[in-house]
Amino acid sequence: MGRPRIAVLPEDRAPALSDAVEEGGGELVDVADAEALMWVDAAGADRLREVLDEHPDIGWVQLPWAGIEPFVDVLDDRRTWTCGKGVYAEPVAEHVLALALGGMRGVGRYARATTWSEPYGVNLLGGRVTILGGGAITTSLVRLLRPFGAHLTVVRRRPDPIPGVAEVVGMDRLHEALAGRDLVVLALALTPETRGVIDAAALDAMAGHAWLVNVARGGHVVTDDLVAALREGRIGGAALDVTDPEPLPDDHPLWTLDNVIITPHVGNTPEMGRKLLANRIRENVQRYGDGQELLGPVFVDLGY
Repeated sequence: MGRPRIAVLPEDRAPALSDAVEEGGGELVDVADAEALMWVDAAGADRLREVLDEHPDIGWVQLPWAGIEPFVDVLDDRRTWTCGKGVYAEPVAEHVLALALGGMRGVGRYARATTWSEPYGVNLLGGRVTILGGGAITTSLVRLLRPFGAHLTVVRRRPDPIPGVAEVVGMDRLHEALAGRDLVVLALALTPETRGVIDAAALDAMAGHAWLVNVARGGHVVTDDLVAALREGRIGGAALDVTDPEPLPDDHPLWTLDNVIITPHVGNTPEMGRKLLANRIRENVQRYGDGQELLGPVFVDLGY
């Protein structure tokens, strides 16, 4: 088998990714001659559809990020699809830890203060943590949380055991898994089944001191329900790297609440991500050329 013929589009977006193709044993070619396509425009679903319609012989498409929501309508069963699933797990898990400690130990509210204030804080050490999602971010986060001696519960579609996790339950036991927890982390894919999973009922199931950290997608949370719970002090606070809507408008009430920390979707920054994505492309190109299973498969029927 010769070197796999691979195109990278848009060509001007990521020259380092073109280098990764060649380092993985691929031959960089024009899209008209390609058997595989590395698509590096996270928002270019319409253009990708046009490219694939014009070049139906492309058999494998690599998407740039873990979340594939913009591309769901482009997916088909004729091709192999892969994405950045698992690529960015380490920096995102690190961001979870930063947000959790910043919220639970009051760093966010202290940073807003203009005078000496009353003490506030909830320990992560020995705490009870529930994580929604059983993917690579959760795997990395479980490792980072190990020194804290936290009791870990994971809620996922298939309640298969996870090393280092005390209990893994299905989505049908969500509210049970939220009750009495000090920290709840959202690290799951956005699908029709998980959209709005954190609504008024879920927030009411949480402890009054609990912090919610969302590094997944803003659509997992019913924002109006969250604002109401935060204003009324029904949960301890929320640390959000993603929001709905996103970007969050300047006049949105979440900006004004002292029990909220907001970061602008930077769990993985472009500077961090380019090198990580290049590593994934390099390995997948090598695997493709060797006829091996590719990393980060997209499950077209499930939408992630």
